[in-house]
Amino acid sequence: MRSHNRVRGDDSAIRNLNIALAELDRMSSTLSLPHHTKQLAALIYRRSLNRDLIRGRSIDAFVAASIYLACRTHRIPRSLRRITSDSKRDGKEVSRTYRLLLSEFRPKLPVDYPMKYVSGIACRLGLKPETERKAIEILERAGERRGLTGKDPKGIAAAAIYLACIEKGEKRIQKEVAAKAGTTEVTLRNRLKGLKDVLLVKQ
Repeated sequence: MRSHNRVRGDDSAIRNLNIALAELDRMSSTLSLPHHTKQLAALIYRRSLNRDLIRGRSIDAFVAASIYLACRTHRIPRSLRRITSDSKRDGKEVSRTYRLLLSEFRPKLPVDYPMKYVSGIACRLGLKPETERKAIEILERAGERRGLTGKDPKGIAAAAIYLACIEKGEKRIQKEVAAKAGTTEVTLRNRLKGLKDVLLVKQ
């Protein structure tokens, strides 16, 4: 009886993996992911399956979250919003699954990832160098307090720049900052709240 259950369990895992890999192929193609990033996403998914994390949860959400974690690890600029827009699950579920992967695997992600966007956004806004440096400082402090994980890096960079503008006296409205960062005002406001909570910034 035990042997029969084990075989049935193995068959279920194989079916699960086949479904997941088909979805991973589809999303990787849509997102134009490099082969090595796709392979890492597949490895993350397999480890999740081996640890029985997916039982009772959405395969598609785990595929999308695995892709996002692989992109973050390889510094591939694909936002969570972009990935969830190509997924069959909604953003909240994918984000929740991504946080589960972070807590389970505790990967060493590059905490400077949002910082790569700061210079370009600052340039498009015509900001002074000291304001750009202040934004980097804000992100460094947030990274030290683990305040950068699981969030859209462009949104975090935009929020840090907006806070830096306030501190350095360069007036920029949220709509303008969001537009130059390639994100939305809603995302900017959400990331602002998150950064303030992490840093205890008072506006």
